[in-house]
Amino acid sequence: MTTVPVIALTGYLGAGKTTLLNHVLRQPDARVGVVINDFGELNVDAALVTGQVDEPASIAGGCICCLPDDGGLDEALAKLADPKLRLDAIIVEASGLADPVAVSRMIRFSGVERVRPGGVVDVIDTSAYFDTVDNGRTPPARYRAASLVVINKIDQVPEAERDAVVERICRRVRQRNPDVHIVSTVAGRIDPALLFDVAGRADENGQLSLRDLLVEADHAEHPHVHADSVTVTSDGCVDPDAVINLLEEPPAGVYRLKGTIAVQMRDRVRRYTVNVVGRSVHIATAPPSAPASNLVAIGTHVDVDATRERMAAALAPCDKPPATGLRRLQRYRRLSV
Repeated sequence: MTTVPVIALTGYLGAGKTTLLNHVLRQPDARVGVVINDFGELNVDAALVTGQVDEPASIAGGCICCLPDDGGLDEALAKLADPKLRLDAIIVEASGLADPVAVSRMIRFSGVERVRPGGVVDVIDTSAYFDTVDNGRTPPARYRAASLVVINKIDQVPEAERDAVVERICRRVRQRNPDVHIVSTVAGRIDPALLFDVAGRADENGQLSLRDLLVEADHAEHPHVHADSVTVTSDGCVDPDAVINLLEEPPAGVYRLKGTIAVQMRDRVRRYTVNVVGRSVHIATAPPSAPASNLVAIGTHVDVDATRERMAAALAPCDKPPATGLRRLQRYRRLSV
């Protein structure tokens, strides 16, 4: 069953969540559904949202993480997960008051079919960080849930102080979450490939769409954080033990891992899709027609050669996998349902 990643977008008021969202929505050919807490108060460019329910789905009635179970999130996710919409991702933009830990839990345990957790992106306003977010003796607990922290608005810090301020923020964040992926940027301009995949879709009339025009203007105005990508393929079956070791401990700089693996069971070859965001591992059964074993690593500041070497080792041919690997594989598959 094909699943759609649900990405939580969090951050204090004014950090730049909506600016980042509008930026990633300009990804060419992307189909992204959006669920927004307090939509009426936000400035999301609805012309960029595809696959939405009428308009970007809005959840009113207070902070999303404080709503009752029937507060609307599950209903919105169920509608957006409809296979007819063919979405590449669903982004849930929470209000500035939302607790990322609670939002992450709501998504993970929503019970909605055809969705899977796609990570928690927490946006920080660099210039106001130590006045608004982190002004206590210990760093905020919110970073425990984050898979990606975006240190935004670095241009608003004097250049002579910028590196030191960013490094100080990084140290504070990693006190709570040593494994979190951190990028720094201006105006929320991160590479959308860090968040989701886009199925290739050609423009039907050969003309630039509104989205394409906005993309061109966006890239001309500001550079953005670029994502590195490494792809490795393999013929035949692999050892799930070796693959899971890679998924649990990705190479340095890798934020996402995705792909398909073939595993020799007693009776036949079975295929599985794997998806990793940060430290969250999701494994599901793939159709028999799925391609041969392959993995794609996506991240920033990736050592391409070292990453490719580790991925190739994980996909080394194996026709008789050990029982320990098969048990680990099935455990992850059960947890991913």
